[in-house]
Amino acid sequence: MRVYKKLILLLCLFLTASPLWAYKILYAEQWYKLYHQHLYQYPEDSMENIHYLGMALRSDFANPLNAMAKIEDEREWEKYRYLFYMHVNLRLIDSYLQLGNKYNKRNAYFYNYPWKFSNLDSLKTAEECYRYALNFWEDAQEWSAKAAEQKFAWMFIEEVQFWEDESYRIQTDDLNYGRTIQRELDRLQAVREKFEAMNPDSY
Repeated sequence: MRVYKKLILLLCLFLTASPLWAYKILYAEQWYKLYHQHLYQYPEDSMENIHYLGMALRSDFANPLNAMAKIEDEREWEKYRYLFYMHVNLRLIDSYLQLGNKYNKRNAYFYNYPWKFSNLDSLKTAEECYRYALNFWEDAQEWSAKAAEQKFAWMFIEEVQFWEDESYRIQTDDLNYGRTIQRELDRLQAVREKFEAMNPDSY
């Protein structure tokens, strides 16, 4: 019985002492798969996703055999990459909008005067997030246009149908983050002007 216990103890020590298995993240698809949504989206969660998605844009693609869709020829491989870049840019827009909303102030209440400059700093951070999102929107439009070229007519990659739908919505102007972001920037500017107009007499 004692020998049995010693064997179990040695086995436990061996398992805890040995290094855990891990793999290196090299490819765009691997980075993309780390992107995830939280029930409660805190700024650090958005920043985490922005990092993963940014790395996905900067990394090489895996071999077509390991793609997120079945790839049968070079044209499908080309369209798959265009759709992937477009989709990742759209998710970056979402992440920056979520991050910006954490710093945005929807109203400038008169009783916020004691924190006027803190609120103005917060609005500046929100504006930076929205402007970053606007840059990614321009990129998403470019990749969508490439994926919608005539040579890809009647070619649909079923496993990434959602990406295909996003591209179609961009091409038909049904999905237009440019309008959404500009609306947020206009509203932010209006709130900023109210904060800037605040003074001790208005408090």
